[in-house]
Amino acid sequence: MSSESTISLHFAYRGASFPLTLSSDTTLGQLQSELEELTSVPPSLQKLLYKGKNIAQNGESDAPISSFGLRATSKIQLLGTTSAELSGLQATETEQHRIDRILRERALKTPTYKVRSTGTASSSTLSYRFHQLVPLPHLPKPDTALALLRRLSEDAAIQHVMRKHEFSVGVLTELAPHEHPQLLGLNVNAGQQIKLRLRTDRYDGFRSYREVRRVLCHELTHNVWGDHDNNFKTLNSQLNKEVDEFEGARTAGTHSLNDVNEEYMPSSELEAEAVAQVLGGTGSSPVDPNESAEDRRRRVLAATMARFQKGGSESNPSGLGS
Repeated sequence: MSSESTISLHFAYRGASFPLTLSSDTTLGQLQSELEELTSVPPSLQKLLYKGKNIAQNGESDAPISSFGLRATSKIQLLGTTSAELSGLQATETEQHRIDRILRERALKTPTYKVRSTGTASSSTLSYRFHQLVPLPHLPKPDTALALLRRLSEDAAIQHVMRKHEFSVGVLTELAPHEHPQLLGLNVNAGQQIKLRLRTDRYDGFRSYREVRRVLCHELTHNVWGDHDNNFKTLNSQLNKEVDEFEGARTAGTHSLNDVNEEYMPSSELEAEAVAQVLGGTGSSPVDPNESAEDRRRRVLAATMARFQKGGSESNPSGLGS
């Protein structure tokens, strides 16, 4: 093969250089086949950039390379995905589609429960409430989770503040322990959905009702204020105070947890302790079968007051949600 009938080209691909000496009448298709042997990039995925243009884009496979204006020692950039990489991408995409399909089917199968009221209901009662209760059916004890969601939705103090502040929540549901593990609650789109961490990390254990309700007050505040600014803190404090006052009016003359006149804005230490309880277990103490209800109420009150006193100065709980 004489020098007049050959042309030497240099192809760069991912930092490597591939020199090729070809006949001037070599076709584009033949060139691409040789490049495929060298790089494993199939012709259909090859881009051959020369002077800023892709000569493989509009060129015909049987056209000689000399027709593209290539000269001796011309440098051409090869871009493209190898066959192995393409197969891997397709497999990943197929697997992702499979996962998406399973999640969609699971969501469609998730039972929803409309909150029903008995007797004659006012328009405010029908409007300012939780419209659906959705436990997570794939987690243990979904009936227990539903009972806790229903108890929250039917809590007279919560209903009181929802009507007073005209709060309406589309869906009240769970925040699974593995879902945003740093959060205790989440408000989606200012009340479209509120998620509460009902469970401990053991999944079959449940956190205390009053703690979950405090988080619910926090998330209801997000129906109005998105950021944890002074407006948020003021309203959150007001909601907790109104819940306490409502219950206090019903239990006047008795000692209860409502005697603790603190909003649920714990210090960083209290927050860390709450997170540790979520990660470490139920956080509840064993019940003495011989202990009277009055003794147990006083013991719980003393423990709660000790926790608040231990907390010291207050700060916004970043683990409560957003």
